[in-house]
Amino acid sequence: MTSPTDLRVAVIGAGPAGIYASDLLAKQGVNIDLFEQMPAPFGLIRYGVAPDHPRIKGIVNSLHAVMEKPNIRFLGNIEVGTTITVEKLHEYYDAIVFATGAVADRDLGIPGQNLNGSYGAADFVGFYDGNPRFHRTWNLTATHVAIIGVGNVALDISRILAKTANELHTTEIPDNVYQTLKTNQATHIHIFGRRGPAQAKFTPLELKELDHSPSINVVVDPEDIDYDEASIAARRASKSQDLVCQTLEQYAMREPKDAPHTLHIHLFENPVEILGEDGNVVGLRTERMELDGTGHVQGTGKFTEWPVQAVYRAVGYRSEAITAVPFDHGTAVIPNDGGHVVDSAGEIVPGVYVTGWIKRGPVGLIGNTKSDAKETTDMLIADALAGRLTPRTATGDITEYLEAQGIPYTTWDGWHKLDAHERSLGSAEGRERKKVVEWDEMVAHSRS
Repeated sequence: MTSPTDLRVAVIGAGPAGIYASDLLAKQGVNIDLFEQMPAPFGLIRYGVAPDHPRIKGIVNSLHAVMEKPNIRFLGNIEVGTTITVEKLHEYYDAIVFATGAVADRDLGIPGQNLNGSYGAADFVGFYDGNPRFHRTWNLTATHVAIIGVGNVALDISRILAKTANELHTTEIPDNVYQTLKTNQATHIHIFGRRGPAQAKFTPLELKELDHSPSINVVVDPEDIDYDEASIAARRASKSQDLVCQTLEQYAMREPKDAPHTLHIHLFENPVEILGEDGNVVGLRTERMELDGTGHVQGTGKFTEWPVQAVYRAVGYRSEAITAVPFDHGTAVIPNDGGHVVDSAGEIVPGVYVTGWIKRGPVGLIGNTKSDAKETTDMLIADALAGRLTPRTATGDITEYLEAQGIPYTTWDGWHKLDAHERSLGSAEGRERKKVVEWDEMVAHSRS
């Protein structure tokens, strides 16, 4: 039996999933090193939430409090599987918890996906959130834009394209994003979903907030407001879904608002092909769908071609494999039994655990992430108490190895330095923060 206070655990990924798991373990007295491939912590809260959503970014405050705990240590600018091997981590830790999330785009699987002007949502989100792994500029010459998907990421993208650059300049966007958004020529943004209002995955507040900007006129076709018995039941079973339906109905009934950008929400339109000419996007073909009585939809055989010059595919994120860790390429998750990582034969991999989107796929909100973390950490603690963990073998500290290898890792103190620098950049312009975009610059400020 190993007491939790004697454990040293490596948690891989400093987004919400990794931090929640670290918090639960820390409360048991476990010592945690929280590894992150980026120089800064907070994962998708820093690099996956639209900059005009400070309410959601307020989650950082609670995550920040967790990171201040004395038995949690942040080690950034380290990519596990590349900068350091999983085998090496086993020498220094009694257990490893993977919480690496999902940052790549799922494929849409229709013709034309690879045309110029066809973009994955994750790439565009990475651009406007100032993620150093993504592009510094973006082609915003399209006047008519299609966004495929009816979740909050689709709303975020549509809002960024429909707002003016000056509206967004009050946020933490970097200068390169602001200058690029000033070139945006989009006047008509179209969101497409294959099912109806009772199946849309928007959250009510985000859907309602679309109308708060004076730059955006939200339009819904009254013919897209339709329900069958299963849809009515789904609406009655969920207050949140009912509010989504109410908001869509209100958009459908009202008079148009005078605004420079029109955001069209199209329901019951299934994208079947991105149309191209000379290698560039020139349109989107959709098939009209109808409810079948069970809440699902079926095709009507009626097709429409929408003249657009850019298409954004917001159909979900996808996790990526980590060297020397089992991975199911079909479901894009690390195979597991609810917490333990399992191999291709279904056998538990000793001392290796998983939580968050890399465990269950990119679905659910913060509440799901917390319950995921509890399920996983409960298994880890039970294994420790039952003597099922293989004790670490290295006698020194992992930082000695990192320094001997010349790895320029960042720390929690380093985050405070980078945070102060970004806040000073923002303060000079009357903003709370302005993000540093360049990777080397982030490391330099963190290690100054």
